[in-house]
Amino acid sequence: MSEAIPARATDATAGPEEGQLRRVLTARHLVTLGVGAVIGAGIFVVTGQAAAVHAGPALVISFVIAGIACALAALCYAEFAAVLPVSGSAYSYAYATLGEYTAWFVGWNLVLEYLFAASAVAAGWSGYFNDALRMIGRSLGVNLQLPGVLAEAPIDIVGGQFHMTGAVVNLPAAIIIGLLSSLCYRGITRSAFANAVIVALKVTVIALFVVFAAKAINIANWHPFIPPSEGAGHFGWGGVFRGATIVFMSYIGFDAVSTAAGEARNPQRDMPIGILGSLAICTVLYIVVSLVLTGIAPFRLLNTAEPVATALSLHPSLAWLEDIVVVGAICGLASVILVLLLGLPRVLLAMAKDGLLPRRLGHVHVRFGTPSTGTAAVGVVAAAIAALFPIGMLSELVSMGTLLAFATVCIGVLVLRYTKPSLERGFRVPCVWVTSVGGAAACLYLFWQAFESHWQLMIAWAAIGQAIYFAYGYRHSVRRRLAQ
Repeated sequence: MSEAIPARATDATAGPEEGQLRRVLTARHLVTLGVGAVIGAGIFVVTGQAAAVHAGPALVISFVIAGIACALAALCYAEFAAVLPVSGSAYSYAYATLGEYTAWFVGWNLVLEYLFAASAVAAGWSGYFNDALRMIGRSLGVNLQLPGVLAEAPIDIVGGQFHMTGAVVNLPAAIIIGLLSSLCYRGITRSAFANAVIVALKVTVIALFVVFAAKAINIANWHPFIPPSEGAGHFGWGGVFRGATIVFMSYIGFDAVSTAAGEARNPQRDMPIGILGSLAICTVLYIVVSLVLTGIAPFRLLNTAEPVATALSLHPSLAWLEDIVVVGAICGLASVILVLLLGLPRVLLAMAKDGLLPRRLGHVHVRFGTPSTGTAAVGVVAAAIAALFPIGMLSELVSMGTLLAFATVCIGVLVLRYTKPSLERGFRVPCVWVTSVGGAAACLYLFWQAFESHWQLMIAWAAIGQAIYFAYGYRHSVRRRLAQ
């Protein structure tokens, strides 16, 4: 008989809750959730900054590097998700294999990953939304575009220092998070259905962009393919790896799939399909789109909140496609925000059940079957961050938190192979030593690329997490209480 492993200390003693998460998601739902979270920011927002500031046309190589690191981590995630089909993602995996303190460290980085990712994508959504208002106003002969003071971040970082931009608030970014949080509050089935519809729409838009924009490619825009270095992290191979760190944010969708394991009908079979399937589809799309994007526009012009629309605006014959892309980006980025807002409350739910966060965050709504308190809290905080901070800073912080979580999962799956060798596994990582060690090394290497520039912010975030753990989590830990 194979041994079992509890996902958390409360699994052995859990009593009835106010409500329970409902196992209603199929493999198709999980793949579309992954594609919904992965396809969006990487194409419609992050590509511009990564190409214009760091990698140039070699952005495609950045996506390949990030994709390889993600593939190694995704294999480890797939094994864990099949073994531990519970909410909590990397936090639950670390809790079961590496102990409470490491799990807290991972969970705190997941909070960084999801919270700041939702905010960063919302800031990008704001740019496309304002562009749509401009297009509508142009056709009506009026100016509907919001002024910069109401559609841009009031805070920016220049040379490692905070500066005020003169704007007041990024209002559209805050509003879209509020609207999508209310949808997440009302149920996973409704959210998954809305996401599936949006995914179909944005994949169609991306296909139209690739087919028609490819005709406008100017090969001269790809030369030099790897621009000469202009300093640490700016072009050259250093810029390519720095670009890989930034676009890594684009791949966090498969992590979001694992947060829904507690609501999957057949998690042992469907979770690996959802994780690996969504990653494979999205990697191919990213590579193709990045080639077309840098082929139709000089890469230095792409550092905007809406780089795809910016590139298309250089070609009057593609004006009709620009309008479609803007609409697709508005819908596509909304689905990314939706899945991220679905994921984080389920991580908080797991941490609250273990006593590391206030128990109220583990409340499940009786009628809707959702972590309602956590959803509301995440919505409020994410809206505030999106309203105040710029995309660039948020993107790199997201990538650092994600990379640390992925590295921990890679190490954890190897630990579990030796501590629980007879555990029943619906999916097994092939060549586990190569995959897990290689995945951890790749993730930590990419983490270091951004950490060199943003180490103050990352250390500050870690310090806040330590303070919360020792002030609250350590004293309220369920595992510690059961051991006494």
